Amino acid sequence: MARFFLLPLILSVFWTLILFRFGKSMKDGRLGYYIIIGGSTFLIGFFSLMMYLTR
Repeated sequence: MARFFLLPLILSVFWTLILFRFGKSMKDGRLGYYIIIGGSTFLIGFFSLMMYLTR
């Protein structure tokens, strides 16, 4: 459970690499970062709740 914080970091690094690969600026990829943060927050919350409920 302590490794959940790595999910948004890894996804953000991959998104940054994709942006640089296609010559886009960080400002152009802002929506992608918002989706990564929102989706990761949801997944971390969901998995934490499921681990708590199934103890």
